[in-house]
Amino acid sequence: MWRSFKVLFVKILFISDVYFPRINGVSTSIRTFVRQIQEMGHEIHLIAPEYDTHVENETWVRRIPARGIFFDPEDKLMKYGLVLDQLASLRSEHYDLIHIHTPFVAHYLGLKLAHLLDVPCVETYHTFFEEYLHLYLPIIPTSIARSIARLISRRQCNSVGAIVAPSQPMLDVLRQYGVTVKAEVIPTGLQLKSFEDADGQAFRQKHGIPSDRPVALFVGRVAHEKNIDFLLHMWVELVKKQPSALLLIAGEGPAEHHLHALSKKLQLDDNVQFIGYLDRDTELNACYRAADVFVFSSKSETQGLVLLEAMAQGLPVVALAELGTKSILIEGEGALIATEDYLKFSDKVLQLFNDKGLRDKLGSIAREYTMKRWTSKTQAERMLQLYQRMIDE
Repeated sequence: MWRSFKVLFVKILFISDVYFPRINGVSTSIRTFVRQIQEMGHEIHLIAPEYDTHVENETWVRRIPARGIFFDPEDKLMKYGLVLDQLASLRSEHYDLIHIHTPFVAHYLGLKLAHLLDVPCVETYHTFFEEYLHLYLPIIPTSIARSIARLISRRQCNSVGAIVAPSQPMLDVLRQYGVTVKAEVIPTGLQLKSFEDADGQAFRQKHGIPSDRPVALFVGRVAHEKNIDFLLHMWVELVKKQPSALLLIAGEGPAEHHLHALSKKLQLDDNVQFIGYLDRDTELNACYRAADVFVFSSKSETQGLVLLEAMAQGLPVVALAELGTKSILIEGEGALIATEDYLKFSDKVLQLFNDKGLRDKLGSIAREYTMKRWTSKTQAERMLQLYQRMIDE
């Protein structure tokens, strides 16, 4: 572990293959760190793809024309040469360090620019690609896809000056791959906005949910790797004992059609409600407040930021503790840890539905736990110290 010290002013260039309006954990992490680090008096610029949707208030973002990806219509790949065409302009900014956030065009651009600008290069390993790649390239056998993901991850991580992992379990996996460069575990923290009060009852009224109906909530990208199928099958068992219970699914993504069809097949139309994407700055806190329990069953998270957001709003959690979520979830510290078993998971949710005292106690502990350990200021300070060390070296 490197020692800590006071950080001087730094000017950083972020590079990512994704950013808003593309909604996912990488976009959220970038925005959280940028806002906090800018607030602390430093400067960050971002190179990211240009999307069809116009985004305002982006003076610190360079949007690069990008091409589509045939097997992943949500994402785009920046045109490499168009970034290098801006080299003179980038050089005039006098950046202290480049921080890469994704392993596609951005990774190779980041390495090239770090060399041309003669600055150090850091990369955050946001995504557990070993668990993702075979879902997006189904023509490749799963074992081969996993091997490819491990090989590429090892090569890319060892090509930069240091790696940032969002959790210790994710860093442990990278070490098993053969990643040997310096590394620091720095999760994405929560901004104070995540702790602000919100009106859960108004949210229920808006979405036609009775005030006394038991509600469990999932928030996240609606994608196959999130293991939302498990939640629907678990819900079948739960409604046998609590017929009025409602599962809210908030988010958008490529698995929406599949999950709507599965919900209908499982005869859950009256017990599952899809409410789409909710803006973190305006609606999400109220959604958390509207629920009684937060449920999460993903096994591929490098961190699991939505768990912290739920807990910051005093919402107790029932979840699997797998990979990155292991570093967040502690039994009794605002959460009940479950196994991937429909009946056992549903029993823990029912326990919270039926025991308001336990629900309130865990919710209060959850809020205190997140405020003490998971604020964005704490994590941004650690990131800035990493930057300063790399610059000094």
